[in-house]
Amino acid sequence: MIAAVVSTKITNSQETLIIQRPNNGLSLKGNISIPGDKSISHRALMLGAIAQGQTNIQGLLLGEDPRSTARCFSLLGANISQLNTELVEVHGVGVDNLKEPSRVLDCGNSGTTMRLMLGILASHPEHFFAVTGDSSLVQRPMSRVIQPLTQMGAQIWGRKGNSLAPLAIQGQKLRPIHYHSPIASAQVKSCILFAGLMAEGKTTVTEPALSRDHSERMLKAFGAEIQVDPETNSVTVTGPAKLKGQDVVVPGDISSAAFWLVAAAIVPGSELVIENVGVNPTRTGILEVLEKMEANIIQENQRVVAGEPVADLRVRYSPLKACEISGSIIPRLIDEIPILAVAAMFAEGTTVIRDAAELRVKESDRLAVMATQLQKLGARVTELPDGLEITGGISITGTDVESDGDHRIAMSLAIAALNATGTTNIHQAEAASISYPNFAKTLQQICT
Repeated sequence: MIAAVVSTKITNSQETLIIQRPNNGLSLKGNISIPGDKSISHRALMLGAIAQGQTNIQGLLLGEDPRSTARCFSLLGANISQLNTELVEVHGVGVDNLKEPSRVLDCGNSGTTMRLMLGILASHPEHFFAVTGDSSLVQRPMSRVIQPLTQMGAQIWGRKGNSLAPLAIQGQKLRPIHYHSPIASAQVKSCILFAGLMAEGKTTVTEPALSRDHSERMLKAFGAEIQVDPETNSVTVTGPAKLKGQDVVVPGDISSAAFWLVAAAIVPGSELVIENVGVNPTRTGILEVLEKMEANIIQENQRVVAGEPVADLRVRYSPLKACEISGSIIPRLIDEIPILAVAAMFAEGTTVIRDAAELRVKESDRLAVMATQLQKLGARVTELPDGLEITGGISITGTDVESDGDHRIAMSLAIAALNATGTTNIHQAEAASISYPNFAKTLQQICT
């Protein structure tokens, strides 16, 4: 029976992930190696493409989103080796030497690809670019990066008042600005900093709260002049810049580790070691919240790899307590809120998540979809305008649920199903390949 805990079925190219919980329960045991950090993988490919010389990327995430980035920058003139091993070579063309492609740049499902790339494309005078994405991406807001780029002198056109893709970009010589972002967003910050690489002078971004800082770290490693003011949440890049190819080691993605952290914390008798996880302080909100919920998590073998802090995370089952998740910590765990909602289902008390309206414009409306799908399982979940209210301790029963094509929702529902009585069928589970191609295989390996 144990071998049938996790299985898959493919119908008309759509995958259903089947979680069948044995009557006598299950536990999770073992060591897990997780995929490379998605945010760092994108940035390594992009900066390698616009640097002079060769960049060697070890541990690159081989998911669909980084593949979209690699395809786009290959069309822009960079020579990028095939993404079939975790060691990828990028021969860059220089900050100001991308070519004008003869085809539309397709970003697939990747909002990071589109938003960050817009800053680079907009700063190439006399070049014209067109970018698009899949049916989900063309509905996601791009005005948050287009508005500051326009202040820098960019010319960008798109649907719905130049706010939605497909987009057309006529490259311009940009001017530096000091942009006070209304939201804490690493994508907005990174887009502006990338645009500032070719602007004459200092380009500064100030945020209302700290967002992940992978771009600042990597820009500095590639040779850009970067100034960080943590007191004001400001970052400044001085242009024009020259970048030099580097050796980049991508740590494991804490957003992927989050699924296993919660899984072991909620399934009785479980103990997992998640190896080589990036624990950059701008990304560890998930650890702080789980600690607040009294999860049993220990950081082991702490070290620094290529400028990024890394650790192995040992997590054991422990009864969880409800808590409130809101305020300045939200930007540091925005991608982990779906799986934290699952943790809240099995915590004593009522967990309230607020200030997370950003989740409504991700690959799906994650607040609405998570509320609807968890309710199908029998969870007590109330959808709020900017979050969720979840009462824990309610027994759940397996049923048919939908990922809505969202990778984080597919994986979150799979973890919830481990504690559901009977069988749960998670439809459109192929979405997990966007960030975690081997998720189902890993889940089956650790079920005992």
